[in-house]
Amino acid sequence: MTYKSKSAASKPNKTSAPKRATNSQSKKAVNNKSVKAQPSKSLHPRNLHNNGYDFPALVAALPALKPFVKPNPFGNLSIDFANPQAVKLLNSALLKLHYGVEHWDIPQGFLCPPIPGRADYIHYIADLLAVKKTNKKRVPKGPRVKALDIGTGANAIYPLLGIQSYGWDFVASDVDPLSIANAERIFTANPTITDKFTARLQANPKHVFAGIIKDSDRFDITLCNPPFHASLAEASAGTTRKLQNLAANKVAKGTVKSNPKVNAKAADSVLNFGGQKAELWCDGGEQAFLSIMINESQQFAAQCLWFTTLVSKKENLKPAKALLSQVKALEVQEIEMHQGNKITRILAWTFMSAQQRELWQQYRDAHC
Repeated sequence: MTYKSKSAASKPNKTSAPKRATNSQSKKAVNNKSVKAQPSKSLHPRNLHNNGYDFPALVAALPALKPFVKPNPFGNLSIDFANPQAVKLLNSALLKLHYGVEHWDIPQGFLCPPIPGRADYIHYIADLLAVKKTNKKRVPKGPRVKALDIGTGANAIYPLLGIQSYGWDFVASDVDPLSIANAERIFTANPTITDKFTARLQANPKHVFAGIIKDSDRFDITLCNPPFHASLAEASAGTTRKLQNLAANKVAKGTVKSNPKVNAKAADSVLNFGGQKAELWCDGGEQAFLSIMINESQQFAAQCLWFTTLVSKKENLKPAKALLSQVKALEVQEIEMHQGNKITRILAWTFMSAQQRELWQQYRDAHC
């Protein structure tokens, strides 16, 4: 794992309340500092999926997965990751076996996320919230920690993982009523965690936090996997590339004969499997979405301890950090997550000084 911490902070103001922060606290940035740990291609140490998939155990947990599990050319059990039904059943089995989620399903055409990578995001932001106790840091657990998932989708994967891994309470938003309805169905079908989840429809797709965060809300962390394409055509092209890469990988492993043509029907099928409009693309793409999020975060500086988001495209980091400097974020961190050769980045920022963050945590632990 590679970790970069870059902060832009001025001398903190004195404060008497843990939930108050003003945007005038930082008038100019100091020198940035970068800290790197030893790079690793593995998942977070607490990630339950570091050792791969235990298919016999997964099939035992969800027998419906069995017809899709077959030996690959190396003799290891696997599934066809280009098959939407196989991937959906794999996710359902993973959630049931490792996280105690008895019932999970998504309608056809909605994003079916890879659970190991999504779990990594949860674990790394948990580290961000860790409180130093004696000489060790302790990750806060239980309902006193409030999280906000922006764009939860029909799968509601982040609330499920955050609740079952750390016991946090979640508010989840989305612009799509169908996604909200399915997310609510998932939690209704799992009564032991129903009361830990609240869904809120974003009525204005041009907003991120506005219209979702209420005056009475206080969130320890916000998280988001933003739409990264700027148009349907761009999303379709990306899906076609993924389909071709999967086909090429099968050829390389000797499971199928080479067929360079990817027909439109197959591409459409995978696009439908891969996500709806709100999940995959928005006007202006990821960079535009990040700009809206960062600008709006300033309005809720006193109500959120940390704001975070995934950043898929490395070139979007520089303008995002420049904007964070403009809105006077007191600390900005970039966290790299590695899964094989894939690198995903978390961008995190806060408008609170270290002193205010400590007071927030003390107040939360004492009153919740």
